Amino acid sequence: MVNQQAMGPAAVVRSAIPARMDRLPWTRFHWLIVVGLGVSWILDGLEIQIVSSMGGPLQSPHTLHLSSSQVGATASVYLAGQVFGALIFGRLTDKLGRKRLFILTLLIYLFGSGLAGLSWGWSALLVCRFIAGMGIGGEYTAINSAIDEIIPARYRGRVDIAVNGTYWGGAALGAAATLVLFNESIVPIEWGWRLGFFIGPLLGFVIIFVRRTIPESPRWLLTHGHADDAERTLDQIEQRVAAEGVELQPTRPDEVIEIVEHPRLTLWELAYVFFEKYPRRSFLGFSMMATQAFLYNAIFFTETLVLIHFYHVPTDHTGYYFFPFAMGNLLGPLVLGPLFDTVGRRVMIGSTYILSGVLLLLSAWAFHAQILNASTQTLLWCVIFFFASAGASSAYLTVSEIFPVELRGQAIAFFFAISQGAGGVVAPYLFGHLIGGADNPNPDRNPLTLGYVLGAIAMVLGGVIAVIFGVDAEGKSLEDIAAPLSEAAPGQGQQPQ
Repeated sequence: MVNQQAMGPAAVVRSAIPARMDRLPWTRFHWLIVVGLGVSWILDGLEIQIVSSMGGPLQSPHTLHLSSSQVGATASVYLAGQVFGALIFGRLTDKLGRKRLFILTLLIYLFGSGLAGLSWGWSALLVCRFIAGMGIGGEYTAINSAIDEIIPARYRGRVDIAVNGTYWGGAALGAAATLVLFNESIVPIEWGWRLGFFIGPLLGFVIIFVRRTIPESPRWLLTHGHADDAERTLDQIEQRVAAEGVELQPTRPDEVIEIVEHPRLTLWELAYVFFEKYPRRSFLGFSMMATQAFLYNAIFFTETLVLIHFYHVPTDHTGYYFFPFAMGNLLGPLVLGPLFDTVGRRVMIGSTYILSGVLLLLSAWAFHAQILNASTQTLLWCVIFFFASAGASSAYLTVSEIFPVELRGQAIAFFFAISQGAGGVVAPYLFGHLIGGADNPNPDRNPLTLGYVLGAIAMVLGGVIAVIFGVDAEGKSLEDIAAPLSEAAPGQGQQPQ
C-alpha cells in the first residue's frame, strides 16, 4: 500500500526510535505526560456529573425554564458532539499530529463549556454543549494516541487504564461541586448552573500551559516523513531523563526498524485495514467497546431512577449514594491496572469482564428477591464496577494499541463512536423504559431484572470474546503488536539514519 512515485523507489529511513522510547525508565517526564494529558477524562467526568445534576435548576423560572425533554436533549447533544468530534479529530490527529490536536481540542472544549455558562436560551445552550462535546471527543483520540506512543511498553497498560479510570475522579468532584452549586442557601439558583459550566474550563485553562511543554510523539513524526524531527525530539527527551541521573543503555541492531513515507489513508483503505487486514482485531474492539458501554450506560444513567422508584430515596439525597459508586469505579483501574502488564491483557480483560457480568447476575437475583436496600444495592454496584471499570478502561487501551500508528487516532474514534451508539443511545432508553413510570408506588421488578440479566450476559460474552480473540500486547512495542503501514518492504533502498 506504499505509494511509489515515478521519481523512483521511496527512500528508507532506518531508526531505533521505538526501542529507545520503550527502554526509558519511569521519570518525571512520564508524570508530566500523565498529568498533562490524563486530565481529559477528569474533565469529561466533571462535565457529565455536573450537567446531569442540573436538570432541576435549568427547569426553574429563574433560569432557562426548560422542560424535561429539553434538559434530556442537552445530554444527547453533548454525546452527539463527542461522536462527531472523535470522528473528525481522530482523522486529523493521524494527519497533523498528536500535539496540535490535543492543544486544539482542549481549546474547543474550553470555548464550548465556557460559553455554555453564558447561554441566554435553550438553543444557545445546545450549540455550546455540542461544541464542548466535540472538544472532549477529539481529546479521546489525540490523548489516547499520544499516551500509548510515549509511555514505555512495560508501563503502557497500567497507565492507560488508570488514566481512563480517572473519569470517575472527575465525576466525584462534580458530585461534590453540585452539593454547593445547587444549594440555594449558598448560591442563588440563577448563578449556580452558570458557575457549574466554568469549573471545567478553569481546570483546563491551567492544564493547557502544561501541555505546551509536552513534545510531539516521536513515533508519529517518524512515520509521517519527519524522521529528523523525531530524532531531535527523542534526543531532548533522553536529555531530560539523563538529567535525573539515569544511564540509558544502547539499543541493539535488531531493534532498528525501516520506514518509508506513507500517503494519507483514504476511507476505503481504512476499511481494508479494519476489515480485511485485521478482521479479528476489529471484531475484538467492537465487542469490547459495545458490551462495556451497554453495561455502563444502562446502570450509570438509571442509577438515580432505581434509587428513587424502588428504594424510595428522596431525590435530593441520591447524590450521597454516588460517591461510593464513583470510588469503586476509580479504585478498580488503579488497583488492577498493573496486573494488565504483569498477568497479561488476555487473562485480565477476560476475567474483569466475566467477573463483573457474573456479579451483575447475582445483583439481578438479589434485586428481584427484594433482599436489598439502597445501601446494599449501592455496595453491590461498587463491587461490580470495581472490576467493570478496569475492564472498560482496557477496552480503550485495546483499540488504541492493536492497530498501526498511522490510523491509531481513527481506530479509537471509530470504536468510540460505536460504543456511544450502542451504549449512549440504546441502553439508557431501554433501561429507562424497563424501570417504568414514577406514579407506581410498587413498580414491577421483572422487566428491570431481565435488563440486568441482559447486561450481564453481554459482559460475559465480551469477556469470552476477549479470551478467544485477545492480543497478548503486554510488554510489547507497539510496532511488534501492529507493524506500521509505512514499514519498508524487504529489498527497498536504504537511507541510513
